[in-house]
Amino acid sequence: MASVSAGTLSAPAVVGQPVPPPLSREMALYYQNHPTEWRGLLDRLPKMVVVPPQAQPSAPVTPTANTWVPTTNPPPGSGLSNPLLLTDGSVIVHASCTGTWYKLKPDASGSYVNGTWSTAVGSLPSGYAPLYFASQILNDGRVVTNGGEYNGSSCSAVWTNLGAIYRPGLNNWINLSPPPGWTSIGDAQSIILGNTKYMLADCCSTNQAILNSTTLAWTPTGSGKFDVNDEEGWALLHDGRVLTADAYVSTGTCGLNSELYSVSTGAWTSAGNATTQLSDCLAGGNLTFEVGPLVVRPNGTAVGFSGVTTGPAGTSIYSPSAGTWGAGPTIPNVGGADYNLADAPAVALPSGRILFAASPGKFSAPVHFFEFNNNNTITQRVDTLNAPGLSAFEVNFLMLPTGQVLETDFSNRVEIYTPQGTFQAGWQPQVTSVPTSLTRGSTYQISGKRLSGVTHGVYGDDQQAATNFPLVRLINKASGNVFFAKTYAFSNRRAAPTATSTASFVVPGAAAMPAGAYKLQAIANGIPSPVLSVTVH
Repeated sequence: MASVSAGTLSAPAVVGQPVPPPLSREMALYYQNHPTEWRGLLDRLPKMVVVPPQAQPSAPVTPTANTWVPTTNPPPGSGLSNPLLLTDGSVIVHASCTGTWYKLKPDASGSYVNGTWSTAVGSLPSGYAPLYFASQILNDGRVVTNGGEYNGSSCSAVWTNLGAIYRPGLNNWINLSPPPGWTSIGDAQSIILGNTKYMLADCCSTNQAILNSTTLAWTPTGSGKFDVNDEEGWALLHDGRVLTADAYVSTGTCGLNSELYSVSTGAWTSAGNATTQLSDCLAGGNLTFEVGPLVVRPNGTAVGFSGVTTGPAGTSIYSPSAGTWGAGPTIPNVGGADYNLADAPAVALPSGRILFAASPGKFSAPVHFFEFNNNNTITQRVDTLNAPGLSAFEVNFLMLPTGQVLETDFSNRVEIYTPQGTFQAGWQPQVTSVPTSLTRGSTYQISGKRLSGVTHGVYGDDQQAATNFPLVRLINKASGNVFFAKTYAFSNRRAAPTATSTASFVVPGAAAMPAGAYKLQAIANGIPSPVLSVTVH
């Protein structure tokens, strides 16, 4: 087993309360019945940190490869988590256990590091203030959220069935009713299927449902599920099926089974056994039932990371074409400690590598960052400033249009990682049709291949930030200034090399951008298409 250095960063001052851990329903109920053990767990957990505002740079910051840098303008709040990319290129970030969201807009050059923050995102409906919940970008650009393991300013564990939809054009949130008969949703997983529909799980049963985004009505789906959905994550394969690694929360057993959901049949079937233990369900262990991320790579294979919190944690690689699992590398030992990915994040980088976070034991500090390479080896990368005082479950990732990764960790500090390496030409979106003469404020259609990318981007069972939809970026040839045209009406969301699709986009109005000659690119998961020349009138 490989051993790597733990690094030399010093920890920031630690203040505030511990962040409630993302427990399975079974473990949470156990702690509710054993309050002394619950208090002991909280005492051992990393605390929510607030770092002093950094000095503002005198000039814009230009990041270098394999480094983390904070946004030069600090966010307006703390407790930040669950970042999401909107179809106009802006980012929204949630303040945990509140109804508040903050927005980050890139600067004129398209830099998110030097972007600006605002509070102009509206607030969730009254009474809905979740932590660990389902979230996706709908086909018309609206944001949908459902559930929450915790809710309210006291972060009470309630597995709420509340939900909401954000309407960017009106800048407000409206209530979304749960599927009929669902009394809980909690820290549920969700996904946008290749057919553009939103599928949601109830954390604590075998139920799933699909939303009609026009009528907001729900249709049950997902027959034949092996065990309850709790703690599992969903990955969208190139062929449109959904892969999950079973957590064994409800079975009274422990195993290696995985499952596949078919959109055409609406049913789950076994995908066979992984080669390593992915769920932390082993007798004699901590029995957290946590499972690590499950990430689809551009080559179509899916990497499953282990959430086992005692002993070495491994990885398994699923090949959809063969329908089998193969062995992957073991997560590195750092400073003599075995690291794992219990409720940890991972994101597919433009280069095909996977950036992930891992930490030792059961929700312990510190967290370290690694890349899973294309040759199935693992390399440790530099840490964020707050890493010494964090566990991996506190970290959330988001893939930006620039190919960088935005990170939140429940503090008031947001950092951005600039990875090394680039994409292959066969992974780029390919625009086959778009008008070359555009009028400000008007709507047009773009057509092409791989407009939704070749992966859906970011893992999550209780934080999903998928970016399998196209953005349209316009770069002024004279000034170099960057503008995004809001996209919507995606004909499909298939993340696959052969997928073709269309989308509509609205050119910013005359008050927002000047007329002139522009370079146009479609972007999916941080990978841009080749440049096309257009004229904006």
